[in-house]
Amino acid sequence: MTKRTAVASMVWGLAVTVVILTSSRAEQPVSFTSDIKPIMEASCWNCHGPSMQLSKLDLRTRESALKGGEHGPAIVPGKADESRLYRLVAGLEKPAMPMDGSKLTAAQIAAFKTWINDGAHWDLAAAPAVSTSASPSSAPLPGSEAPQLPPGARDYWAFKLPAQAPLPNVGANLKNPIDRFLEAARQEKGLKPAPKADRLTLLRRAYLDLIGMPPTPAQTAEFMADNSPDAWPKLIDKLLASPHYGERWGRHWLDVARYADSAGYEDDHDRPNVWRYRDYVVKSFNDDKPYSDFITEQLAGDEIDNRTNDTYIATNFLRAGPRVEAREKDNPQYRYDYLDDVIATVGKGMMGLTMQCARCHNHKFDPILQKDYYAMQASFWGYVETTYPLASKDEVDAYNKKVAEITAKQAPMRSEIRKIEAPYRQKLMAEAIKKDFPELVQKAVAKPEAERTEGERLLADQVLKSAQFKLPIDETMTPEELARKKELNKQIAELEKQRPKPLPMADITTDGDYRFSPRAAGDEALPGKAGTKEDEIEGSFLHTGPGKYKVPPSYLLVRGDMNSRGAQMQPGFLTVATFGTPPTEIERPDGHTSGRRLAFAQWLTSADNPLTARVAVNRIWAHHFGKGIVGTLDNFGKMGDQPTHQELLDWLAVEFRKQGWSIKQMHRLMMTSDAYQMASRYNDEAALSKDPNDDYLWRYRIQRLDAEVVRDSIMSAAGTIDLSMGGPPVFPHIQPELLKAVSFGSIHGIYRNQDDGPAVWRRSLYIYNKRNLPFPMMQVFDQPDLNISFGARLVSTVPTQALTLMNNEFVARQAKLFADRVKETAGPDPAKQVDTAYRLALTRPPTAKELSLGVEMVKSQSLVDFANVVLNLNEFLYTE
Repeated sequence: MTKRTAVASMVWGLAVTVVILTSSRAEQPVSFTSDIKPIMEASCWNCHGPSMQLSKLDLRTRESALKGGEHGPAIVPGKADESRLYRLVAGLEKPAMPMDGSKLTAAQIAAFKTWINDGAHWDLAAAPAVSTSASPSSAPLPGSEAPQLPPGARDYWAFKLPAQAPLPNVGANLKNPIDRFLEAARQEKGLKPAPKADRLTLLRRAYLDLIGMPPTPAQTAEFMADNSPDAWPKLIDKLLASPHYGERWGRHWLDVARYADSAGYEDDHDRPNVWRYRDYVVKSFNDDKPYSDFITEQLAGDEIDNRTNDTYIATNFLRAGPRVEAREKDNPQYRYDYLDDVIATVGKGMMGLTMQCARCHNHKFDPILQKDYYAMQASFWGYVETTYPLASKDEVDAYNKKVAEITAKQAPMRSEIRKIEAPYRQKLMAEAIKKDFPELVQKAVAKPEAERTEGERLLADQVLKSAQFKLPIDETMTPEELARKKELNKQIAELEKQRPKPLPMADITTDGDYRFSPRAAGDEALPGKAGTKEDEIEGSFLHTGPGKYKVPPSYLLVRGDMNSRGAQMQPGFLTVATFGTPPTEIERPDGHTSGRRLAFAQWLTSADNPLTARVAVNRIWAHHFGKGIVGTLDNFGKMGDQPTHQELLDWLAVEFRKQGWSIKQMHRLMMTSDAYQMASRYNDEAALSKDPNDDYLWRYRIQRLDAEVVRDSIMSAAGTIDLSMGGPPVFPHIQPELLKAVSFGSIHGIYRNQDDGPAVWRRSLYIYNKRNLPFPMMQVFDQPDLNISFGARLVSTVPTQALTLMNNEFVARQAKLFADRVKETAGPDPAKQVDTAYRLALTRPPTAKELSLGVEMVKSQSLVDFANVVLNLNEFLYTE
């Protein structure tokens, strides 16, 4: 089916629906008193009565209904099809009424239609009394009342401020506070801890945990030769100082930030600048940037005092979610959906709560008020998404001048081409519409836009959008006009060659327009504006004048409907987690932003916030120990898991703040504990029966490697991995059959497939993350959904994982290169080859039985087959 045929079929169906829904029928006389008033009493006057909660529309009298509300008159007497009241209750326009989820019956809808067609007469005696002592709007709007938490809301553990309890007195031999808390819980449950793991196991565990790659033989030998008492802490410090640490732990945060290199949805456009945010995250972890600063920069990097290119790039966090390639002014609903994505991500990723559940009503399980949701939305309301030039003033001025000159020279040529094409385009369009669409649609398109009904507008819009398909204009032109068009296009192309190379840009978030300084206060202002044209700013709100930026008003939306405004909202925070009266705006010296996001970030990182530090240390704990103290990393609410060791979690949260929000300090504290160094291969039947899930950590939990670590470990064993850091992503080879099966929507969404080879053998962090086509090997090994924030990845064991490791072309080639490396290192002796392969892939020598079986396989089959088997071992895929 062609695109034109598909669109035509869709519009045919839409046209038939409109005809059916609006067709006339035999109508009986209708009485307002007996037929209409009961419906209005039950379904209309609650919201469109004294309080006028929805759209400022009052339906209590004929005069107020004819006057209408924010969307114009509700009734056109004698014309039900043109009356908004009828169209809404009939479901012909959105939002369908009533909005409480109930629907009028067919008979009730027919009664409304007949009553309006008969003139919409009111029986005044039957209408509700209108108070003369108070304005109809004097009733409080939804959201205007003071927030009321349910009784005992702050009694829940997560909403109490954490405090450091005294360390349990369970033995002087336990030096690490973590071990004392864990041992106290184990003793209470009658559990005994596993012995310490061997040094090679600990070495591999630390490397995979901190840098996501196994140690090389040289690194293994270095550690094994160090017999000093502090060999283990020194190893941890060495790995934390590695630049590859940021790549490993930055990937964890990118899961939270719903990072991807494309926009998602149907067209799934490229985001050519977003990799700069990925590199910012890696650098931040390597620099051990305080976590409080890390999240502040991502929420308000354009509002802090000491702004840099990095802090602007950090604000990409707010816009990292999926986006439709359309401006918000064309569909205002997008803005609410994008802000819901931001609130959901901040809620889950930084606060450990499902804030998005309060968009339409108070949270069903947790004390999160709908007013809290919209107060938080007001904190972000002024934001717009734009681009920021990473260049000096002189460079930007020169670039803008040259581009303007070229564009000005091309403009008359483009105008002449449009003029040549216009009559042909108009004729071909008319013929296509006449051929492919019914008469009803043709009439809707032919009508002036102002005269179209809502249904006709919908039909016409669909048809005109479908007209974007290619028309054979060149084939219908005269030879002279075609020759002239080609000559003009040639001149345009010659001028295009003079266009300067685009300046490096960053995708950022800021308030209002783009009139602010990229430097610290007092430095030179930004050279030029990235958003000087309206279509270069993806937001709807522009700061058009000098002086202090003013955030446009935002409102609580009744049932989450953008057309049903409640009270105007002021910025605010989660009521149950707010102690005292922290500021909701922090005035900025330049006045170009509101300071609302900065105030939100400061509330989030305050010592009086009970959530942020707990959520952060719980996530670090989960990545080290395989499971969080709270198992649901992004849900500390009542529907999430309860903490297994709450006193330990609170102690760590307070310690995290005391240590300057240093993530590396948390690594040192956790990894030097006895708990982290326990063996995983330890069986205790009594412990297994008492604690089968190992909730109380009587042995170390075995963990399956993340998808990226699996691929990186394969290349590390083969010696082929490219460890260069940063920069644009690579496009590892994907089967052409799969690429053909995926619709990319447009040229902007095409996956730039590269041949398998050294150019794409970089760390998996740098693979292009396409929302509509995740890289297959990553997806097989449980890469999370790129559209939403993920605190913890799901872990599956499915046949496709084994099939990938056995049959995937990339794995097969790496196995061959692994075998080549083993042969080059060990020589022709099969026993030495088996020993070398184990040490490269598993960081240990083989056992006697493994050596015997390996030698037999190398002799009977091949070294390549043996290398492939090693890459398929469970031990290769897990951290023990």
